Amino acid sequence: MRGAKMDADIIVVGAGASGLMAAGRAAECGARVLILEKTDALGQKLLVSGKTRCNVTNIAELPRFIDMYGTNGRFLYGAFHRFFRPELLAFFKRYGLNTKAERGGRIFPVSDDARDVVEVFRKYLDAHKVRVVFDAQVTAIHCARHPFFTVKTPRHKYLSSGVILAAGGSSWPATGSAGDGCKIAAKMGHTIINLRPALVPLMVREQRLAQSMQGVSLRNVRAAAFQGRAEEIDATFMPREDYGRGETKKTKPPLIESRFGEMLFTHFGLGGPIILLMSLSVVDALQNGPVSVLIDLKPVLSAEQLTTRLQRDLNTHGKKKVAGIMKEYLPAKMIDPVIALAGIQGDTPAHQVAATQRSKIVETLKALRFNIKSPLPLARAIVTAGGVSLGEIDPRTMASQKVPGLFFCGEVMDIDADTGGYNLQAAFSTGYVAGQSAAEFINSLDVNR
Repeated sequence: MRGAKMDADIIVVGAGASGLMAAGRAAECGARVLILEKTDALGQKLLVSGKTRCNVTNIAELPRFIDMYGTNGRFLYGAFHRFFRPELLAFFKRYGLNTKAERGGRIFPVSDDARDVVEVFRKYLDAHKVRVVFDAQVTAIHCARHPFFTVKTPRHKYLSSGVILAAGGSSWPATGSAGDGCKIAAKMGHTIINLRPALVPLMVREQRLAQSMQGVSLRNVRAAAFQGRAEEIDATFMPREDYGRGETKKTKPPLIESRFGEMLFTHFGLGGPIILLMSLSVVDALQNGPVSVLIDLKPVLSAEQLTTRLQRDLNTHGKKKVAGIMKEYLPAKMIDPVIALAGIQGDTPAHQVAATQRSKIVETLKALRFNIKSPLPLARAIVTAGGVSLGEIDPRTMASQKVPGLFFCGEVMDIDADTGGYNLQAAFSTGYVAGQSAAEFINSLDVNR
């Protein structure tokens, strides 16, 4: 098996989070490993993750972790039992990287520098003599004679007895993730679950309204997505609790998902943490018809409490302009757009506000409505949903169930999660298992020969 024709025992396609872990672990287990990376550097996506701070994992316990991947989370039980957060943090510490936990259980390097995470993997690869070829985009993988893989790039053909496909998803193409892995897997006979953006901002049909509030960042608001046009949704449907992936309570139509926290308005629509969390549900629901997002700007107050408070302020300051009174309710840039929805101009005296207009202000504060046009393109998403069907991958080993000697890890598979370090933990865990399993596969070939 170790004849002169073989370039490596195992070729790893992609030097992202999962590929780096897979390569290092396979080499640590005794395999000769070669990484083929289409860009000119290691860990390109790691370097931009977590706003260049690299949120490597989360303090959440295993059941919570599994929930964060939705129905596909069960696939990860085996990988997490073999290599989970404690093992990952011990691995980082072994190579000199200390970590810290922050809000939401997110775990970052103490240095707040993603480059230090990549440096850990550089040391890991060097310690186990992993070779890396940069600017080597894999265009095809052939397995003409088992176990004998030909991995093609525009300039060379590489031979190995095993391949780990860790080429990522289709988001952040500048980092090398452009869907190559799924195309290759499809040509090798694998089913690809529809690729779509996850953790992505949303474009709205009311673009002029969103534009008028562009740049406004809101805290402690609730956004809820509904199946149906915004104007048709009863405001009383606005939930008071979170619903969605990672939450135990199930939604009832027309509610799709609900999140409390931070968001912002952009020139095209909606962005920020809670919008990103809801985005995959919105993307999937758009396949079934119109989708709307309603925003409760005052979720702590009921409509009745808000009405009482607003009526009191209008009565107390009757000669004051409405815009001035609304400064107690809204950021300055939102005042004119919100009261315009109630048919009021900012310089209108408070005592001239009609009851119907007051009611409309309250309704808008409790349910600012937008119709969703589309997500931003997949290339602008933080994560790719979809990928190689999990039904064709052995969850114990990450081995292909169609092609002996082929293994998968990371975002090329149909696994994705919300923000918080969950996606990277899945990448590291599946990479570790794929690397060890590939090395065991190579060793079994030696025994059988």
